[in-house]
Amino acid sequence: MRMNVRRDHLLEDSVDAVMSLSRKDMRKLWRFEFIGEAGIDAGGLAREWFQLVTDEIFDPDMGFWQSSETNQMCMQINPASQMIHEDFKVYYRFLGRVMGKALFDRQLVAGHMVQFIYKHMLGWPIQFKDIRDSDEELYFNLKQLTELAANGEDLEMLCLDFTTTVEVMGAKQAIELVDGGADIEVTNDNFPEYLEACMKYRMIGRVKEQLNELLLGFFDVIPEPLLTIFDFQELELLMCGLPEIDMQDWQDHTEYSGDYENIGGEYPTCQWFWEVVGEFDQETKARLLQFVTGTSGVPSRGFGVLQGNDGNVRKFTIHGVSVGTCLYPRAHTCFNRIDLPMYETKEELKEKLKLAVTMCASGFDIE
Repeated sequence: MRMNVRRDHLLEDSVDAVMSLSRKDMRKLWRFEFIGEAGIDAGGLAREWFQLVTDEIFDPDMGFWQSSETNQMCMQINPASQMIHEDFKVYYRFLGRVMGKALFDRQLVAGHMVQFIYKHMLGWPIQFKDIRDSDEELYFNLKQLTELAANGEDLEMLCLDFTTTVEVMGAKQAIELVDGGADIEVTNDNFPEYLEACMKYRMIGRVKEQLNELLLGFFDVIPEPLLTIFDFQELELLMCGLPEIDMQDWQDHTEYSGDYENIGGEYPTCQWFWEVVGEFDQETKARLLQFVTGTSGVPSRGFGVLQGNDGNVRKFTIHGVSVGTCLYPRAHTCFNRIDLPMYETKEELKEKLKLAVTMCASGFDIE
């Protein structure tokens, strides 16, 4: 299949070309040509096309995607895209096809998405803690309500109903989480249903049309059963590539807190940590980054400008805790922080760290 596109009209030409293809054509070999430019595609033009076209469509200025509220390096679907672009569905279906084709052809795409979208692609269940990647404030509010309910507090006193307030193009709007939600009061008895309704709306409902098109496009190329061999972190690495990690830059721009605050990297456990990470292969290092920061992406200017959930620089942090506080390393992705127990041996640290990273990828919580 020959794909002829104009560089100065790259996205629109690419959408027209890709969306005109059948599902069978999506699995054929593509050869690219930039109109008006000399060059034979022996693989280099294809790599450039995948990079350029995904870089453009993930650009927040286009209105299809926006930076995650909790991780500025991860992109999430912009709910307002259906108001910005009349043909928004076509673009999400197109991107799904491009991502599927990239995976099929072992090419790379430019955008790191929030983790729960990779879970959707794999058909994995979405968990309550996944809300934190998308809306940290909602996550903590719901968590607080859960604790109140568990302690037997009367939720009716809070005067909540089955609605949520969203901001649409600068105006606040009340959305019913279920039919007639404005007339349903939240009680201790129906709180589980309220919690589920909030999660469904935040993770699926408000971007349902965009997400459906993205997944349909992806499955136009990659049959869903073939994805069962991957976990969501591995899928991100396959689609976005293994990052080039400068270990010295990583170590130089790491902060220490908790029980490590006073002597920092000189503490034996911290020294063992860097020795163990240095022994990791490239993929395991990337998975450790995913575990602590929520993505395998490294800022182009290095770890010195790693951002937190508030958009401000929040460096990679190793927080010292006692083994009695937590037996395994624990991550706080909003703060780019890892709680590292004060292990007595390097071997124990290595074992527990690898297990923590592995179990995170499998979707299980080891705590």
